[in-house]
Amino acid sequence: MKRFIKLILASIAALTALTGCKTSSKTLLPNISGKAGEVIVVIDRENWEGELGNEVRLLLADDCPWLAQKEPLYTLVNVNPNAFVDMFKVHRNIVYFDINPQVATEGVTYRADMWAAPQCVIQISAATSENAVELMKNEGETIVAVIEQAERDRVIANSRRYEERSLAPQVMEIMGGAPHFPSGYKLKKKTDNFIWIADEKQYTNQGVFIYKYPATEAEPFSLDNIIRHRNQFLKENVPGMFDGTYMITADYIPPTVSYLQYKGRSFAQCRGFWEVYNDFMGGPFVSHSFYSQDGKDVIVLEAFVYAPKYDKRQYLRQVESILYSFEWESAKE
Repeated sequence: MKRFIKLILASIAALTALTGCKTSSKTLLPNISGKAGEVIVVIDRENWEGELGNEVRLLLADDCPWLAQKEPLYTLVNVNPNAFVDMFKVHRNIVYFDINPQVATEGVTYRADMWAAPQCVIQISAATSENAVELMKNEGETIVAVIEQAERDRVIANSRRYEERSLAPQVMEIMGGAPHFPSGYKLKKKTDNFIWIADEKQYTNQGVFIYKYPATEAEPFSLDNIIRHRNQFLKENVPGMFDGTYMITADYIPPTVSYLQYKGRSFAQCRGFWEVYNDFMGGPFVSHSFYSQDGKDVIVLEAFVYAPKYDKRQYLRQVESILYSFEWESAKE
């Protein structure tokens, strides 16, 4: 878990890496291929089955944290360099190993939109496989953060492209800013300090809570304060299916908090599991807590998933990305 928090803290480096490698060419590129959360690893079989391949899997296919069932962080597909033809070059995420004694400069290079758009390409150049292993260990946090940022940016771009435009104004009216919600999300509840928006299907529920409360505590972003307010708001606003049931924070695995910055906005990120008091429903959640623009309130954006029949990695990544699309109303003007 500590390792994952460190990976998330590398997001600033990821933004810098991706921004610095944007192509200036206006040539139209084909759309990316591949499934969300999938990464092509271009490496020969000997290295894929050896220490270097083990290091790649340890970094990119480790258990995705905060999921009830084991799921890999990313789904890896190995492609031999000799087979790396055009059909693979348009994949969404590519990690390419150039292991050659004659390599001019060893290091990790990050490129965006090299053969397709919106694409993330990471090239690891090394004279030997042992050197490549060291590069993976040294640059691992940034490598994961760059791929995660690319996946997140695609979700945000789709949310903007297919936005349910009736929702943001209702959130801005109360909070002074709003995320971008894609088509399918609907308003379920709205009070003067709490909003519930969700995309509910037959077997899945991706939901967002947005609420605010006065910033009166000495440490408003401590884990105890975040969870105490969370439980209060959910008990009052999110009932279960039966009388006397409501959503709360699960304590069988204690939640964690980390402090991040994204595009100039500082926030406390809390991760944990939710459950329904006196019932058997549950799932993962992630929240962002930050000051209102005038500093008088704490605003909380929270994403949660309920998908008992399915893997939850991509459902959580999708709805969590919505939180990162938050913009103040003044920034839109």
